[in-house]
Amino acid sequence: MRRAVNQDSLSVVLAESESGWEKFGHLFLVADGMGAHAAGEMASRLAVELIPHQYTKQQQAQPSEALRRALTEANAEIYRRGQANIEFRSMGTTASLLTLLPEGAVLAHVGDSRVYQLHGDHLYQLTFDHSLVWEMQAAGEVTDETARSGVIPKNVITRSLGPNAAVQVDIEGPFPYEVGDRFLLCSDGLSGQINDEEIGALLRVLPPAKAAQIFVDLSNLRGGPDNITAIVVEIIDPLIASHGQQTIYSRREPLDFSKFSTMLGVVTAVCFLAALVFAVIQPPLAVVAGILGLISLATGFVQLLLRREPAQADGSRYGKGPYRQFRATPNLSLFEHLAGTMKALREAAEERKWKIDWTQLDSLFSQARAAADGRDFTTAVRLQSQLIIDLMQQIRTQRRDPASDSAIDL
Repeated sequence: MRRAVNQDSLSVVLAESESGWEKFGHLFLVADGMGAHAAGEMASRLAVELIPHQYTKQQQAQPSEALRRALTEANAEIYRRGQANIEFRSMGTTASLLTLLPEGAVLAHVGDSRVYQLHGDHLYQLTFDHSLVWEMQAAGEVTDETARSGVIPKNVITRSLGPNAAVQVDIEGPFPYEVGDRFLLCSDGLSGQINDEEIGALLRVLPPAKAAQIFVDLSNLRGGPDNITAIVVEIIDPLIASHGQQTIYSRREPLDFSKFSTMLGVVTAVCFLAALVFAVIQPPLAVVAGILGLISLATGFVQLLLRREPAQADGSRYGKGPYRQFRATPNLSLFEHLAGTMKALREAAEERKWKIDWTQLDSLFSQARAAADGRDFTTAVRLQSQLIIDLMQQIRTQRRDPASDSAIDL
């Protein structure tokens, strides 16, 4: 809605044979460019052209290493192009890549474009946002509440392809997937406008093409401040379902008690010793000292749990994902929000005298409302989403009427 140039790019490369899939898998890629003039557009376009090409050149490398090399080579070329032309200096792009392989889903990632996986009634964010706010949260410098407040800009990214000669690439996975699972790759033009619970619910109840369309429409209706790109992937063939572990959760190492805080250990020991001494001469003080010792001990255990890293035994797992998970459940709140969006669209259409066929739309809304009243929110959200998609399609067909100001650009 607010950008004249689309700096997003995407690529979908499906294996042409079973042997090709076993070696390279199916590949999906979203890139969100940045830079003045046409620099961001060029950077993202180069990423989606170079990365698949470089990946398939790595005939002998393991997929994880092939992906890392592909993004590293793409970074070098984007950087070279930027240095060669002053107008493209410091151009860059995010790159979030998903490969579906026999061992599971393996990701390569730089920037804040995201990859989600829908499994059952849960949505998992498989990538870490390389953004200022996420990095500060990970370092413990800001609380979740401060991060959500918007005090720290969410669009400041800390890592991208192109601005620097070297780049650090995150490799995540493999994550198991089953028939019916879905993946979403998207730029922040989508994730910045639609919250994670909404993404999960809409991804769950709508067919892939409809889900992608409602993501674009809702992002635009909520202001559309950035370009919006979405790739929705659904696993439909049991022959490609992964045969690895059957949980998406990261495996964790056993607790290493040698890493228990020395300071907290000393405090705990002193408190318990004091409790024993005071038990004879001052029982009330013994109780206080014992409680303080328990608090210190509990704090140490909590720190151990928080610091425990995902298991990397045998080198078969990469990264620390998934990083967040959400319930992917359609509910009354989402339905009412979509209904409110529809109401606002209708008021705008009537005010601007757009030529809309309301008959079918009203019938669809009646069905959606009846489903919501019957607490069938899956049907209600599906129908309401379809209604918004249909209305937006009619709005896009509007042309400027010479006799009135009835134009809209969506």
